[in-house]
Amino acid sequence: MILWLTLAQVAVAVVAGLFCLVAGFSGRRPSDYTVGALALVELLLVVQVVVAIVAPLAGNPPTGDLLEYWVYLVSAVLLPVGAVLWALMERSRWSTVILGVAALAVAIMVWRMHVIWTIQIA
Repeated sequence: MILWLTLAQVAVAVVAGLFCLVAGFSGRRPSDYTVGALALVELLLVVQVVVAIVAPLAGNPPTGDLLEYWVYLVSAVLLPVGAVLWALMERSRWSTVILGVAALAVAIMVWRMHVIWTIQIA
């Protein structure tokens, strides 16, 4: 179950990132679609926070470093919010590119969190 959630999060973050990068490099300013794409990534990260809280209670503790996991998770949650706020204040094509880079960075962080939780041997 956690693998499918992780793959869904990574896929949505990659698609949102590519969408924002294409929009940014084509000279478009942040639109409701690009901001909404990152909002969807943020919603999935909130689901990840809930899973991270509930999973140990259900008997599925992480196999890696818990501090590293939570640092990645907090960073991943704050990164899209910061990118969206900056894009809404800046309203330039480069802020749309930054939205895309933030989404791709979140995809990498989510996969690393999955590795820490399920694959890495402590």
